[in-house]
Amino acid sequence: MNIHQFHYVLAVAEFRHFELAAEKCHISQSTLSTMIAKFEEEVGVRIFNRKKKPVELTLEGAMIVDQLKIVSKDIDQLFEIAREIKGEVAGDINLSVIPTVAPFLLPLFLQEFSLQFPKLNIVVREETTEEIRKKLKSREIDIGIVSIPLHDKELVELKLYDEPFLFYDAKHVSGKKISLKELKSKNLCLMEEGHCMRTQVAELCNPGGAKQPATLNFEYKAGSIDGLIRFVKSNKFSTLLPYLSTLDFSPEQRRHLSPFSASVPFRSIGLIVHQHFVKKKLLNILRDRIIARTSGLLPKLDAKSQMLNPIGS
Repeated sequence: MNIHQFHYVLAVAEFRHFELAAEKCHISQSTLSTMIAKFEEEVGVRIFNRKKKPVELTLEGAMIVDQLKIVSKDIDQLFEIAREIKGEVAGDINLSVIPTVAPFLLPLFLQEFSLQFPKLNIVVREETTEEIRKKLKSREIDIGIVSIPLHDKELVELKLYDEPFLFYDAKHVSGKKISLKELKSKNLCLMEEGHCMRTQVAELCNPGGAKQPATLNFEYKAGSIDGLIRFVKSNKFSTLLPYLSTLDFSPEQRRHLSPFSASVPFRSIGLIVHQHFVKKKLLNILRDRIIARTSGLLPKLDAKSQMLNPIGS
């Protein structure tokens, strides 16, 4: 029994096809089949029903595969610990970022970061906070970038920066600051359910302020900041936008932005990892790089500023 056999079994379990699994593992189909047969003989359990098309797991085989997934992750972690001991920054990293952060933060550091560490293979996805939380716990991903705090004992948070919100009114050109009291009388376009930014904005508003504009006979649920901005702009509505999302605004668009006069609402953005995450050197380098790239772009907040909870009260 060896590590390669574990990978072969998991590949067939994933593709339900011996030929496709062999291609993924870069071996011949006959070698794959022979190695899996030897593994089945060693454990005394028939894992696959080869007569079915596509190949099916037996009941006992499904139990074996579930355990192999755990063992495989532990083996991967063993190699990561070895790299950490040697001071290497290499291997695969799965990074998930919430959609209201990814398009504006990633261009600030990701390309430079990947060029600095060519042995690092980074896979980036946009996912909601809840998806990131679940996948960190199941070890499907390595690092998340979300709005914090999440108050989850299984996860470790490292703060990156505080990001204020700006009021955007596509209908009026103001230039003057807006108060939270004034905001509560506004009807704002919001992100769709499942996005923590929707929770944060709704926290600021009374029930009337958290609704869609009353003139609409339809409900628009934005899945991205870009979609929200385009909709608000084309229909002359208003919304709240995180600061980094406005950096590329044209001078004309900036005329429709208003900062808050006091108690500036903001969100805290941070890295989150599983409590047993071992790539601590990589994590610290990533944190330092993001802080360095954002510190000069974001305004300083005073003690009266109001942090918004990403998961509601």
